Amino acid sequence: MEKKLVYTGKTKDVFALDNGNYLLKFKDDCTGKDGVFDPGENSVGLTIDGVGDVNLRMSIYFFEKLNAEGIKTHYVNANLEDTTMEVLPAKVFGKGLEVICRHKAVGSFYRRYSDYIEEGADLPAYVEMTFKNDEKGDPLVTKDGLVDLGVMTAQQYDDMKEMTQKITKVVADDLLEKGLVLYDIKFEFGYDANGEVILIDEIASGNMRVYKDGQYIDPMTLSKLFFA
Repeated sequence: MEKKLVYTGKTKDVFALDNGNYLLKFKDDCTGKDGVFDPGENSVGLTIDGVGDVNLRMSIYFFEKLNAEGIKTHYVNANLEDTTMEVLPAKVFGKGLEVICRHKAVGSFYRRYSDYIEEGADLPAYVEMTFKNDEKGDPLVTKDGLVDLGVMTAQQYDDMKEMTQKITKVVADDLLEKGLVLYDIKFEFGYDANGEVILIDEIASGNMRVYKDGQYIDPMTLSKLFFA
């Protein structure tokens, strides 16, 4: 099948296929700073051999599970040999939006709100959204902001929040079975030709913060523990 490069991303390249779908090529680059991995950073900070492969494996696992549960995603199929995933076409909201679901007060959430909460305190599947904009440090945006700026409808926001919490529960429950605790996770959503919200991008260890026995687990170790 013919493919044409349409976008070079930090952790994936995107190709257009002649059947109307797209192909994501997973890379070994990770977001971080000064050689230290951080899912919240907005630039590539390091390269880890094999991370593209394990990110794809975890994405396949969760996308297939979500599709089976009736949660809409862009996943069609994948090829582990060339680290690619075929996906349905979807438009991103605005110029790109990241959706974070938090079970614990850590990272940027704690840095912002430390006057009001202790580090590591429980959160009730707290959802927040940020615009993807490296220069502006991925600014937070509220529901009213998204609606008033014409980025999405109020219904799309409500659907996205509900889907985020459902998907996070699926991921967290699976991790918990392996003695792993999900602190927070980052998603991306888009919408299809009918305006319906669908999960896009990936669900991988590089997009989540996970602890075991109170200790942070890095993405590669997490992937190994997950598939052990």
